[in-house]
Amino acid sequence: MSPAKSAIKKGAPDRAWLVFLIFLRLGLTSFGGPIAHLGYFRDEFVTRRRWLSEHSYADLVALCQFLPGPASSQVGIALGLSRAGFSGALAAWAGFTLPSAIVLSLFALGLSTWGSAFPAGLLHGLKVVAVAVVAQAVWGMARNLCTDTARMTIAAVSTCVILLWPTSWGQVAVIAAAAIVGLTLFKPAQALAHDPLPISISRRTGIALLGLFFALLIGLPILVEAWPNQTLAMANAFYRAGSLVFGGGHVVLPLLQAAVVPSGWVSNETFLAGYGMAQAVPGPLFTFSAFLGASMNLPPNGWIGASICLIAIFLPSFLLIFGALPFWEQLRRSVHTQAALAGVNAAVVGLLLAALYQPVWTSAVQKPEDFGLALMAFVALMFWKLPPWLVVLGCGAAGWLLSVVL
Repeated sequence: MSPAKSAIKKGAPDRAWLVFLIFLRLGLTSFGGPIAHLGYFRDEFVTRRRWLSEHSYADLVALCQFLPGPASSQVGIALGLSRAGFSGALAAWAGFTLPSAIVLSLFALGLSTWGSAFPAGLLHGLKVVAVAVVAQAVWGMARNLCTDTARMTIAAVSTCVILLWPTSWGQVAVIAAAAIVGLTLFKPAQALAHDPLPISISRRTGIALLGLFFALLIGLPILVEAWPNQTLAMANAFYRAGSLVFGGGHVVLPLLQAAVVPSGWVSNETFLAGYGMAQAVPGPLFTFSAFLGASMNLPPNGWIGASICLIAIFLPSFLLIFGALPFWEQLRRSVHTQAALAGVNAAVVGLLLAALYQPVWTSAVQKPEDFGLALMAFVALMFWKLPPWLVVLGCGAAGWLLSVVL
């Protein structure tokens, strides 16, 4: 029995409160954006806790890359679901999301008094630590998933394509092409050993949830047109943003700006101030929606507005991941699916490598001292085995000190 399967057998179902506490710690310490979050999750749940195997984790990441919305949050929701059912999924989302959502809501409510209190050097140190986190993820996944020349080639080509075509559709195209190449090149004689997530959702329930996803996507604009209402309009705008944006993270910002600035809901200056603060907090960037909801010029705003926008933008992720997982578990047991996933897994390594360069490396490593700090953080994670939160705090402090001294 594999370590991942043994751990699942002994620990499932974990209590939802334990899932919440684990993800709360990640929500308080996971800086660096969605790609870095996947690195934190891999270190926590594959390497440390052995909730699932490297291959199962890569499969789950590949599924969430196919779905619109925030991939890292969807991976967390699926992990919580596998450990403690629907309550575990909600606990995982709440633990990972609420810290940054609360901070950003407070920032929106007190923008005039403490908007400039965050030191620039500290923020830059947090960007640098993301380089080490993503590099650690690329290193570990490449060793396990790119085990021959064909897989290494797929990863390298995927990296080059994404660097030349840096769009969310480019990512989807690369993953789809890698699946076709894997189906052609890799011929497993039988289904590979598989560590399934203990998902209790039936196919019928999955179909119903996918139907609800599309019903809300189509129905909310109709409701807003028929019964003009600020609450409905906000829910529609943020639900649509969470439903239609592939790649998550920064990709959602232009869509949100188009929804809230021209309409007069939020001024452009406030929008940009909130965006800057969103880079300084851990957790998913989609919690920027809480800042926008709290900053609305029209009611509902404040805590109620933050709650409406936060729930609306994440609701599609719940419906999509719950609806897709029952079919995903069955599909990836087949020989043909395993061959396709071998190509997809190699492409995921390529996507991570491309992200390591752009935007993680290019936005963080600007001077020789940045490279030195990133190198020390990488050594601390890979060889000293320090916990990620401690490395994050250390890099933040080092970034601030470097900005003062140099």
